[in-house]
Amino acid sequence: MDVDTRLLRYFAAVAEEGSLTRAAARLFVSQPALTKQIRRLEDDLGVRLFTRSRSGMALTEAGRELASRVPELLDGWGEAVRAAGRAARVLRLGFLDAGAAGAILEVIADFRQAQPEWRVELRQFDWSDPSAGLARGEVDAAVVRLPFPGQERLTVRELFVEERGVLLPARHPLADSETVEFRDLWDEPFVAAGDQTGAWREHWLAVGERDGCPVRVGAVTSRPDEWLAAVAGGCVALAPASVARFHSHPDVVFRPVSGVSPSRVGLARPRGRKREAVLDELLKSIVWRLTRR
Repeated sequence: MDVDTRLLRYFAAVAEEGSLTRAAARLFVSQPALTKQIRRLEDDLGVRLFTRSRSGMALTEAGRELASRVPELLDGWGEAVRAAGRAARVLRLGFLDAGAAGAILEVIADFRQAQPEWRVELRQFDWSDPSAGLARGEVDAAVVRLPFPGQERLTVRELFVEERGVLLPARHPLADSETVEFRDLWDEPFVAAGDQTGAWREHWLAVGERDGCPVRVGAVTSRPDEWLAAVAGGCVALAPASVARFHSHPDVVFRPVSGVSPSRVGLARPRGRKREAVLDELLKSIVWRLTRR
């Protein structure tokens, strides 16, 4: 019988967290989707793995037996995938937005020239996964925007900071302002990421910089085109300053905003993983270049 390794990763997260809610947040998936995948794994195996109650998810005897073996199995599979990547000379680097990734393209170009036998694959992820593929083991390293849930389980090096501004509908009364005061936006409907993104969502809503004023969420999106469409339709959204260079919409304007902290961009990779010398070389080059900007 074949079992998708993704299902095993989901099972391991629920087993470790003892909660569907916490496991879903860790994996950046919705709780209903995670519940469906756990049931699928139980159906595939023909055994019940958890006892569900209001207090959480308790492992059954069969679940405990599987939980004792899955970490070693996943580690072995992960190393096999990485070994295949090394043999094929492929490095996978995740990112979320062009503004953050654009800063590393020159470094990657230099690396490709120095190491022509290696291929660097840039993989973009939408905002439903602020870890840019690291949480589910889909990349070797990632350029990320901080903070995001689960970053404490990764090795993260801050690279640079970028001011945040605001996207406004072109017809908005503040659209012609040179600089917008964040306080003047508190009652506006904001575009938000999904609930599962936790601290990342709160950062882009500036929850901690509202003096307790509640957030009005006008739209929930995970892609730049949806994000711009929501703003054109009457919402507002905090955004990194680089958005003005990489994204545009005829009915949306970008303005600097005062009263909010900047966005921090970092380089993240898993902890406790066998170190690949060539990946270390690339990551050190990125850190060296960007921390000296």
